[in-house]
Amino acid sequence: MTRIFALPDVGEGLTEAEILRWHVAPGDTVTLNQIIVEIETAKAAVELPSPFEGVVSELLAEPGATVAVGSPLIAIDTGDADLEPAAAGVIGEEGPGGRITTLVGYGPRTATMTRRPRKPTPAVPAAEDRGSVPLAKPPVRKLAKELGIDLSTVLGSGTGGVITREDVRHAAAAVPAGNGAGSVAPAAPEAGQRREPVRGVRKATAAAVVSSAFTAPHVTMFLTADVTPMMQLRSRLAKRPEFRDVKLTPLTFAARALCLAVRRTPEVNASWDDTTGEIVYFDYVHLGIAAATPRGLVVPKIRNAEQVPLRELAVALEELAAAARDGRTAPGDMLGGTITITNIGVFGIDTGTPILNPGESAILALGAIRERPWVVDGAVVPRQVCQLALSVDHRVVDGQQGSRFLTDIGALLSDPALALTF
Repeated sequence: MTRIFALPDVGEGLTEAEILRWHVAPGDTVTLNQIIVEIETAKAAVELPSPFEGVVSELLAEPGATVAVGSPLIAIDTGDADLEPAAAGVIGEEGPGGRITTLVGYGPRTATMTRRPRKPTPAVPAAEDRGSVPLAKPPVRKLAKELGIDLSTVLGSGTGGVITREDVRHAAAAVPAGNGAGSVAPAAPEAGQRREPVRGVRKATAAAVVSSAFTAPHVTMFLTADVTPMMQLRSRLAKRPEFRDVKLTPLTFAARALCLAVRRTPEVNASWDDTTGEIVYFDYVHLGIAAATPRGLVVPKIRNAEQVPLRELAVALEELAAAARDGRTAPGDMLGGTITITNIGVFGIDTGTPILNPGESAILALGAIRERPWVVDGAVVPRQVCQLALSVDHRVVDGQQGSRFLTDIGALLSDPALALTF
């Protein structure tokens, strides 16, 4: 029997993925859970295992193609018409070429799973059916004008086809820079130009920063700190046996200082919930670390970072960075953050105005540490100096709260002994 394996939802509602490369070809024999294809979602590169044993009949998606969740990927001849899917979390449904299989988990499992019937999706009226004037409220029209979006080309998801802010933002994120709104054929590259489709991590990042920038009212504050004591502590700790095999970076100390400072200013570790009209405060710190990768910016999380000791925090940061660079970060590891650090200092940058991750109320930018003249006890001496920048959602965090949080971080980096008082 030929069975069809369809693209699974590999992480919290992702709707599509790009085929990066196949590890098998037609005629190959595959075993259960053998890696058969590498895909790139909006969050990370993911390797998918085979839910069947058998012989590959056909590859149904070419490398470079972007396919929707549920689309057929590969046909496998299992040689047994009565064989049920053996992989864990496999849901089968009859398709044109046999059974279409969607993988939602890994590893052996004996329980039989069934698909719940889908609820019918209400039809959304087409743009031409809504009349000559698109249905949108004045604030939405203003946003569309600012983003250069033609509302007549946008399908509204609101009741009766009303266009919402999210509809406009999604339309803006889907339009490459320089193109008008709506369906526009890609322009042929001119001499000296190179064009690349916006997809995967880059596409998700673009949508996220547009949504954040035009939803949360950003306020950014800056602080220059003498971090010489922190750098001296770093040198002393590096010589201790328990730290000799650990890469102890300034980011480790900044992350630890942030977690301590959250105790005095919990407002920065919170989220504005538009749907309920509430502010959600978190008793834990799921710390996001912005990481530059060949595929774009990703922000994996360190869960419960406030409970992680300094050495283990350094190890977690090193492992997290390596996984991000290699594209091995699982999609689930980039969800559910409460606050973020971006270490722009590694690029030789002194400071910047970071954009909040959607759903978070604060993001700290750590600048480069440089030797500069500094006044100590009335004398100008060379010191290790760093600039910090903090962006906050002003709906949640007032200026006084943001200032206290930033000065607490600066104080902890300038005098690590203060950690005993937090």
